[in-house]
Amino acid sequence: MTEAVSRPTLEAVAARAGVSRATVSRVVNGGNGVREPLVERVRRAVEELGYVPNQAARSLVTKRHDAIAVVIAEPEARVFADPFFALQLRGISKELTARDNQLVLLLTEGRADHARVARYLAGGHVDGALVFSLHLDDPLPGLIRTAGVPTVFGGRPDWSDGGGAPGPLYVDSDNRGGARAAVRHLVGLGRTRIAHITGALDQTSAVDRLDGYRDVMGDADPGLVVESDFTPGGGERAMRELLDRRPDVDALFAANDLTALGALRVLRERGLRVPGDVAVIGFDDVLPVAEECDPPLTTVRQDIEEMGRLMARLLLAGPAGPGAAWDRTGPPAAGVVLPTTLIRRASA
Repeated sequence: MTEAVSRPTLEAVAARAGVSRATVSRVVNGGNGVREPLVERVRRAVEELGYVPNQAARSLVTKRHDAIAVVIAEPEARVFADPFFALQLRGISKELTARDNQLVLLLTEGRADHARVARYLAGGHVDGALVFSLHLDDPLPGLIRTAGVPTVFGGRPDWSDGGGAPGPLYVDSDNRGGARAAVRHLVGLGRTRIAHITGALDQTSAVDRLDGYRDVMGDADPGLVVESDFTPGGGERAMRELLDRRPDVDALFAANDLTALGALRVLRERGLRVPGDVAVIGFDDVLPVAEECDPPLTTVRQDIEEMGRLMARLLLAGPAGPGAAWDRTGPPAAGVVLPTTLIRRASA
């Protein structure tokens, strides 16, 4: 039987560095008041011995867990099928890893999961939460607020705390402006019967993109707008409904690239040429989806990975940690809204 290898202790590091145990503890836990030469001796001893701090003991001293919860208000099947979430998680993970923080992923399959997530956050397991893909009637914001956990939201929230309390921190893209750019491009191509397949209208991103479409189209025929759900299957269903209702449509702005992918399949089935008969524009510029569409998809690019990184940066808020992001006397003037760019390819 192989003997268990004992882990180096704080006392061993102190002996190697020739300092007190208290000095080692302050250095390891990021405390102040230790002269730089001693800090270097402790760090060198830590490296030579391969010392790894006990996280539970460290948390008792620092009141920090170096762990951040990422809460996605979607079922598992949706999260792992949509590359949008992978990009946002990659951005978050890169930023947390650079700050030596762990990512704890929490998904909500249904309403019963909301209370579970709230209990976990209130239990003091993490230092903060990053929350995205919320729906308009979602109880999570209220539950998280009750849990008292520093939080940054992905996407424009549709609520406020009221009473002059600090408003929620959030990161979003210019969904409305990006939609306007897409529809104006279709108008510039000479298209006059421009349809829109929306995302799920219980999410602010879908509402903002619909508003951008309406900013350009004004009093367009309501029959040119069909609600969907940001999925390829939803795009297929909506495109069939649209063509049955308005077979003369000559352009489509889809709420995201996956919706556009589904719509393109139906257009091909119906024998309609893209862009000859119907020009198509998506939203997100998720690769490889946009480039591998047939034809390659003109779309509105948002920097999804950067959104994730910025959410994490806002929460960590420098050396003071997550609490600094919430040490505010009033709401932010506005959320952090990143610009979007129209990327032209063969579909429009």
